[in-house]
Amino acid sequence: MISTSSHDLHLARTLVLDELFDLSLYRQLKAMTGDCDVQDTLDKLVAVEEEHLRFWQDFFGLHTDRLDIGRRLKLRLLIFVCRLFGTGAIHLILEAIEVHGVRKYLTLWQAYKKEPLGEALRGILTDEFKHEDVMVTTLTERKISAEQIRNIFLGLNDGVVEILGAVSGFFGAFGNPTTVLIAACTTAVAGAFSMAAGAFLALNSEKEVKSTDLAKKIFLGEEPEQAIMEESPVVSGAVVGTAYIIGATVPVLPVLFGATNAVLSVATAGIMVVVVSTLLSFLSGMNVTRRILLNLVILTVAVGVSYSIGLLAQRFWGISV
Repeated sequence: MISTSSHDLHLARTLVLDELFDLSLYRQLKAMTGDCDVQDTLDKLVAVEEEHLRFWQDFFGLHTDRLDIGRRLKLRLLIFVCRLFGTGAIHLILEAIEVHGVRKYLTLWQAYKKEPLGEALRGILTDEFKHEDVMVTTLTERKISAEQIRNIFLGLNDGVVEILGAVSGFFGAFGNPTTVLIAACTTAVAGAFSMAAGAFLALNSEKEVKSTDLAKKIFLGEEPEQAIMEESPVVSGAVVGTAYIIGATVPVLPVLFGATNAVLSVATAGIMVVVVSTLLSFLSGMNVTRRILLNLVILTVAVGVSYSIGLLAQRFWGISV
């Protein structure tokens, strides 16, 4: 056991409560799923998390079996989402939890690798890489396409930010809601096609490169490292384009229902950005607060610059409707 005075008490509580949260989540997910593969994986994860929780409790001398209010709310939300969307949501949440865990422990290990805590973290990370991460990856690879899920949220985010910027600029230049609506819708459709084409071409090119590399290895009698990607460029492009157009409707809807300026568009887009940023950060293992603030700053800059350009266009080039 190490005294918590040797380390930040907040860090000690975080490590203990995070393991308790993961353990509580896995136990509840196991109780609610009927998928045998998922249950088998969760059985193994529960055993590992029980060991990790005991380790950190003994390491810091900090024994608790009760989550704080924030983690309890988060646990209830995740369980509600899993009940609502079923096994697919469980797969996504398992993957996201593991990504968060690996990144958190790697960051801490870099900071404390020359101290006793660093050695403890090395053992936990070994478990993560050899057991937990492998189990979850094996399960989710068979069931879901995490890339497609991320494509959805990235498309939504791009559609919201880009079209809100366009709406703001058009209001600055034209002022007339009808003209703004027509221009914004045209821009949204063009943007959706552009995003879809970009996703299609990128994945198609990558698939061709991997196919050529695979053929070369087969010719040389070498063992291929991996099979050709199963993800379809057409499907990927369609997902990104559709998500983009859905995101683009968020700042356009207030104008459609009679808004005479960009204020309501900014408000609805801001809410959408917070929701999308939270979901995307959770799925990709990023810091949620940082991601939200970054996207809100980008949104603010996009609105300010676009609106200013619209005003300048109206003033210097006499654009009016």
